[in-house]
Amino acid sequence: MQELKDYCAQMSQAFAEGPISPWHDTLLSLTQERLFEKPHGDLPRWWASVKKLPTMGPLALDKDWLQVGEKPASEAHQATIYEGLWGLRPWRKGPFNFFGTAVETEWRSDWKWQRVLPHIAPLKNRRVLDVGCGSGYHCWRMYAEGARQVLGIDPTLLFMLQFYAIKRVNPEMPVWFAPLRMEELPAGLGGFDTVFSMGVLYHRRSPLDHLLELKEALRPGGQLVLETLVIEGADNQMLMPEDRYAAMRNVYFLPSVAMLCLWLRRCGFQNPRVVDENITSIEEQKCTPWMQYQSLEDFLDPNDHTKTREGYPSPRRAVILAEKPK
Repeated sequence: MQELKDYCAQMSQAFAEGPISPWHDTLLSLTQERLFEKPHGDLPRWWASVKKLPTMGPLALDKDWLQVGEKPASEAHQATIYEGLWGLRPWRKGPFNFFGTAVETEWRSDWKWQRVLPHIAPLKNRRVLDVGCGSGYHCWRMYAEGARQVLGIDPTLLFMLQFYAIKRVNPEMPVWFAPLRMEELPAGLGGFDTVFSMGVLYHRRSPLDHLLELKEALRPGGQLVLETLVIEGADNQMLMPEDRYAAMRNVYFLPSVAMLCLWLRRCGFQNPRVVDENITSIEEQKCTPWMQYQSLEDFLDPNDHTKTREGYPSPRRAVILAEKPK
């Protein structure tokens, strides 16, 4: 896997200068540890799938698909490309079109991006961190908006291999993925102009600690883009599921938007404001041939989609912006 080792070295070098340079050695060592010292047992199989994919071709973005490759591959190569992508299932964040092979992911992540993008500070020339980035789909969208440098972090190695299937086609683009958790970033890093945390907060046992970690990663005056599950309710209302929420065990706190803004103020953020609320539909999150496990429709009350199968309100997501004080 020399190619992955070279990627790690290139990523470390990319962050050797600039405001987060004190962390680049740790970034390298932790990534190498996850990949080579304590690797996932399926890593050789996933890597074999990646190696079946092309390494040449531009990246194009339209309003829906993230398209890799300027034109469809020849018929002779299509079967190999399909086999390689199929070996990287399940695909959760997307969608992608890889040299003519469409990967219909569980999430229509482009819909979320279209809800977020009109409200955030322009990303041109900004250093961006995407926490819990999954396959890295939004990282490429952030780069397309002119970001100077994008780092996605997510502890799931399969997602890193999905990201790398695109990165190796576009090695010159300053978009990177490290298989890390947010809490592994050093305190006081303060190097990113924009930090995204989308679909993470409700998985944290201590949501205030997560908000403080996000603030620590921002430069003074930098912007937080937070997307998370919320409930309808008054200022001090919050839901903590008894056991599962929409079949997920790792859901802890679902605040009202007013409570969430209070959390942000208590953590020292300025001007928290809700810019979008949306009830997740079964068209936006669904099982597909590329993600064949159960999805949202299976987790809702079959007779009343306004409730989860546990009887809680169905998933409602809010996008909240806030700034770190200058």
